[in-house]
Amino acid sequence: MENTRTVETSKETQLVASAMQTILDEHQKLTSNIKSDEIAALIPAINNAKYIFLMGAGRTGLMMKASAMRLMHLGYKVYVVGETTTPAINEGDLLIAGSGSGTTGGIVRAAETAKKAGASVVCFTTDALSPLATLADYTVTIPAAQKQERDEAISKQYAGSLFEQSLLLSFDALIQTLWDMEGSTASELWKRHANME
Repeated sequence: MENTRTVETSKETQLVASAMQTILDEHQKLTSNIKSDEIAALIPAINNAKYIFLMGAGRTGLMMKASAMRLMHLGYKVYVVGETTTPAINEGDLLIAGSGSGTTGGIVRAAETAKKAGASVVCFTTDALSPLATLADYTVTIPAAQKQERDEAISKQYAGSLFEQSLLLSFDALIQTLWDMEGSTASELWKRHANME
């Protein structure tokens, strides 16, 4: 007779495999609706920026920090908004902001400040008509559920997870493209990796 723990482990294993498949299926559906030309349009803006600032709140902010590190590895001059060593944004700079709703107050105000300073603004959002997208010079629309939405037809995941995951995937596609265009080796990029960890 099979013991209870083995049965539970088998059930848990099946649940994990099912959850993984659900997440992958959602990404397959969503990425087919992300416009590659919106992402590609960011390349000249990034390459022409004097300094690049990245910003997001909560879990989206964590995705933006990961993206900032990727840009740093490629040799761009990058800052994360809110860190104590982040300078003022100025003309010729670029703010890249992530907000699922496009309505997060602090992020919209930062975009307004950037525009007043003469900087360009990029936003990643679910809502191309949001206040942040309206301010932005470039918008990448990720058609995922916002964290307040409970629409299981869009995502069975909780509270904006699909947006956050897709934001990182979209940014990684951008990074991979920039890297392919730039032509550095992985060893050259590694020299910029943090060495005081």
